Amino acid sequence: MSGLAAGGEVDAIDLDLAHAPLPADEVIAGAPTTAVHELATLGGVEVGIWEMTPGTATDTETDEVFVVLTGRATIAFASSGLPDLEVGPGSVVRLADGMRTTWTVTETLRKVYVA
Repeated sequence: MSGLAAGGEVDAIDLDLAHAPLPADEVIAGAPTTAVHELATLGGVEVGIWEMTPGTATDTETDEVFVVLTGRATIAFASSGLPDLEVGPGSVVRLADGMRTTWTVTETLRKVYVA
């Protein structure tokens, strides 16, 4: 991890990230990849940058708040009754631990998360 020191700065939009394919059992469409870069841990809470390339994949969430920096996606919530979310730059979203989601990314999505 290349952390963020107190008083430090990182360009969250232009930071180079190392992508890896998602597990095949999570991919529904396309060949999406993801990358994560932890910036800091504050009082046991992780802050970082996450990115996913276009495609559709499922996930089981952790408690998290995130802000979309770039890209676009639809997040569908399995069997929760919640409406699908259309997210893009500036969207702020809260996810709860254990939520089953399906992410359909149409433009590479980059977010800053607190989890």
